[in-house]
Amino acid sequence: MSAAMHRQRGVALLVVLWACTLLAILVGGYAVLARTEGLQARYQFAQTQAHYAAEAGVMRAIYALQDPQQDQRWVTDGRPYPFAFDGAKVSISIISETGKVDLNAASPDVLQNLFRAAGMSDMDAQALARNIVDWRSFSYTPAGTVPNAAYANAGLDYGPRHGPFGTIEELQMVLGMTPKLYGAVAPQVTLWSGRPSPDPATAPALALAAIPGMTPAQAQAIAASRSGGPQQPGLAAIQGVTHSIRSEATLADGTRAILRATVRIQGIRPGALPYTVLRWQEGEGE
Repeated sequence: MSAAMHRQRGVALLVVLWACTLLAILVGGYAVLARTEGLQARYQFAQTQAHYAAEAGVMRAIYALQDPQQDQRWVTDGRPYPFAFDGAKVSISIISETGKVDLNAASPDVLQNLFRAAGMSDMDAQALARNIVDWRSFSYTPAGTVPNAAYANAGLDYGPRHGPFGTIEELQMVLGMTPKLYGAVAPQVTLWSGRPSPDPATAPALALAAIPGMTPAQAQAIAASRSGGPQQPGLAAIQGVTHSIRSEATLADGTRAILRATVRIQGIRPGALPYTVLRWQEGEGE
């Protein structure tokens, strides 16, 4: 056999080896890609399943707020209610908006107490309360003038709205509000109670501390009376019509979904929906 033929066979063998190697790489890459896509599909399916379980929790809560048997209605003071749905464990809690601090109606004392309870100094809490009152208070500002010198000095290109808060998130724009403080107080405030002070029967911790004259001992006693204890007679009948619902669903594999909704119960009226969704959020958030 000639040397040329040996060389040709050697080249052919190398080509076959390279082809096999390339094929192995392609097959391996395809297998990894297929596995990744399979894991993504399973994750998305689990997330969707958890989401709809959490949504079922919200619907269950809305029904429980209107249960024809008044003594079976759920109490809106933040206590947890467990609920099983399609293999998921759902935990639901409801807080009446009357128990929160209304950004558009709360007195300056209530606002100051809220910020102090969240960790601010007396001076800073008082200043922030003034800024919120200024933000929501109607005022006429001539065109072409600086809306507020304090905002301009802080490097902000806007001033107070001089009108009611339109969203809770708008609170972040008020001079003196920090991300950390907002994260602490956002679950404690509302736009839908119309009350100058929170209702102590349903107020969450910081809102409870914001009530003028509320002592730590009184707040502790009120909080202790809610910890899963029996419903107070008549409480379900007077807990307001607007509520914040938090529904958390957990699957057997640990997949979790959280929905938070603020709803207004409309009651049973001809041609009217039984409830209206005022706010809808997914995830833990504020």
